Amino acid sequence: MATSMFKLSSALFNSSKNFRCVVRLVDKANFSTTSIVARKERDTFGELDVPDDKLYGAQTVRSVMNFPIGGIEERMPYPVIVAFGILKKAAAKVNIEYGLDKKIAEAIMQACEDVISGKLYREGHFPLVIWQTGSGTQSNMNTNEVISNRAIQILGGKLGSKDPVHPNDHVNKSQSSNDTYPTAMHIAVAMELRDRLMPGLVALRDTLLAKSKEFDKIIKIGRTHLMDAVPLTLGQEFSAYATQLTYGMERVCATLPRLHYLALGGTAVGTGLNTRVGFAEKCAAEIAALTGIPFETAPNKFEALACHDALVEVSGALNTVAVSLMKIANDIRLLASGPRCGLAELLLPENEPGSSIMPGKVNPTQCEALTMVAAQVMGNHVACTVGGSNGHFELNVFKPMIVANVLRSIRLIGDGCQAFNKNCAVGIRANEAQISKIMRESLMLVTALNPHIGYDKAAQIAKTAHKEGGTLKDTAIKLGILTAEQFDQWVRPEDMLGPK
Repeated sequence: MATSMFKLSSALFNSSKNFRCVVRLVDKANFSTTSIVARKERDTFGELDVPDDKLYGAQTVRSVMNFPIGGIEERMPYPVIVAFGILKKAAAKVNIEYGLDKKIAEAIMQACEDVISGKLYREGHFPLVIWQTGSGTQSNMNTNEVISNRAIQILGGKLGSKDPVHPNDHVNKSQSSNDTYPTAMHIAVAMELRDRLMPGLVALRDTLLAKSKEFDKIIKIGRTHLMDAVPLTLGQEFSAYATQLTYGMERVCATLPRLHYLALGGTAVGTGLNTRVGFAEKCAAEIAALTGIPFETAPNKFEALACHDALVEVSGALNTVAVSLMKIANDIRLLASGPRCGLAELLLPENEPGSSIMPGKVNPTQCEALTMVAAQVMGNHVACTVGGSNGHFELNVFKPMIVANVLRSIRLIGDGCQAFNKNCAVGIRANEAQISKIMRESLMLVTALNPHIGYDKAAQIAKTAHKEGGTLKDTAIKLGILTAEQFDQWVRPEDMLGPK
């Protein structure tokens, strides 16, 4: 037996509780059929034992054997599998027009519903990991085998027989892994952007916008270079955060036209060999109908297979959002530092104990979580950049790694924003007494005097006050530069919030 030196355990198959055997192929002498409930399936390399309660076939088993990298934590992302179900359903429906037996096509479409719903993923029929062939061929064949066997079940046939539904000839009709996997990439990312990323970003942006209005009358000292600057309102400060996220969403949306191009119909190298005229366009239209997203066939299939600039672009937009979130979360935790010995301008919700040794300590944990999310997204983008730059000749072979990192970034940002919004942002309060105290002590209020006494005299007042520990007003009067009345007339923080 070709696989006699491999050991396959139920863990490698990501088996369910109903898994009925452990397949251990050590050598022919020790192989005992009495301890195994398996069926025989073949691929072009030969015959393999397949767990009898699984719908995948020989090519999936061979991939499990060849790529034992990372285990269940590194499985192909669920959104990619759902996307495969969608595109296979669309292709089966379109293929009826091009000669696929209607009964077979309908069985395939019904089987695809079990993929799209997640039922077959949860039952462990998709055990393959990200770290496989860079084209995603094994995952395409995993999908083909599962759908084929499920369709065979629906039609009352024998599991693993490839009759009456063949994984290549029927499920994969007019397709190649080289165009189906990038199609699944685009479908998965587009759906996750809509369903996972945007709700979180919108929720947090709306809260920050509401806070900017709530705080619009609270005057505070600004800071540049981490040093005292001129006043602004806390609302103005928060308006910057809200605008950052608005622009971030706009950047993500700007990537969608390229993301909505689908490679399906390009087959092996982009020429469309073994497809029929109109197949690509009709499949894209069907996928658009199934998802509610305006997908269309890629105008240049060679580009769609050879590179993944569209996903690198999405990742770049996500990276920019991560940069914004890092800045926002850092600002908020610094403004909330304290409670007694920090800035303490903001009061954050107290969600949990902060220390195992210091009683009563509470930390800005939501800020910390969000900044870690941002750091991870930045790292994911580096991986996507490397992967995207390695599209050699007619095919990029970093596909699973690229899409896995983009999907992880989407998931982290979407979930991170939801958590930060619910457990921190909505409960942020202004510590108005502390804000007023700090603002009144700032030496940079002296900037208001520039138009009246000039930069040099204003600087003299500020430096002297700092050196002697005095106030701006007392120092200005002591130096004979201003009267008390002049100072009170000209140094008014409420008049320093915009152009005259």
